Amino acid sequence: MFGFVTASMEELTKEQRLRYQSFYCGICKSIGRETTQLSRFSLSYDMILLALILSSLYEPEENSSRGRCVAHPLHRREKTESAVTEYAADMNVALAYYSADDHWRDSHRLDAFALRKILSGQYEKVAQRYPRQCAAIEESIRQLSALEREKCPNPDLPANCFGRLMAEIFDWKEDAWGPYLREMAWALGRFIYFVDAVVDYEKDRRKEHYNPFLAMGGEADYPRWEEYLVMEMGRCTHAYEMLPLVQDKALMDNILYSGVWLTYRQKRKKTQEEAQEDPT
Repeated sequence: MFGFVTASMEELTKEQRLRYQSFYCGICKSIGRETTQLSRFSLSYDMILLALILSSLYEPEENSSRGRCVAHPLHRREKTESAVTEYAADMNVALAYYSADDHWRDSHRLDAFALRKILSGQYEKVAQRYPRQCAAIEESIRQLSALEREKCPNPDLPANCFGRLMAEIFDWKEDAWGPYLREMAWALGRFIYFVDAVVDYEKDRRKEHYNPFLAMGGEADYPRWEEYLVMEMGRCTHAYEMLPLVQDKALMDNILYSGVWLTYRQKRKKTQEEAQEDPT
């Protein structure tokens, strides 16, 4: 479901691209430091937005370094590490663990079982550090899975589960900025759920998997569904603009105003091409 909240790289300056990548590498290093190197491959680029926003808002001390890693052994890459990148790493682990756990329980996927096992030790530590967030992730995924098994015909209900999950993750400190972070992340979570459903509509129809827009009944209505996406992203950016963000603002603007839409168009085009190749 993740993978939509990414930057439009061609629109970034060289400095912005390096900054964007340095956050990814910093989060990745934090994950690998706590578990095996394989666990680093669970990292989603979506977590960079979380780290950028919290870093800009709270301005933690940042440590920069350069080094090689398993994924990029030939060239040294810049890494930005801070309390925020460690938090983003913990939230990525929690999300990846519960996603793997859910896939294993529902379909006994061996890859999900292996990832759950790899992450289990670190997840226990994350749950001790952030019980509120982990409890919210567990409950949201449990409710979401139940709604999907019931083939819920109301798209708002499963989308709300993902909205609540994201709201708890973004509200790091539960302080005065919490309501704005929650409002922004709630809408972002709903956007992610809806955009995934739009992109996967044809594939889910062919494979007879649950999709909220399929469960609604009727014919495919992409223009209407895209209105849902525009509405949710409008709510997200409205709350986002209420936050006093200065550091990396242009980079975050790129993600929310351009990157999410470019990624959506690219993935939608890919699924359309796959549907034409396999019309059954």
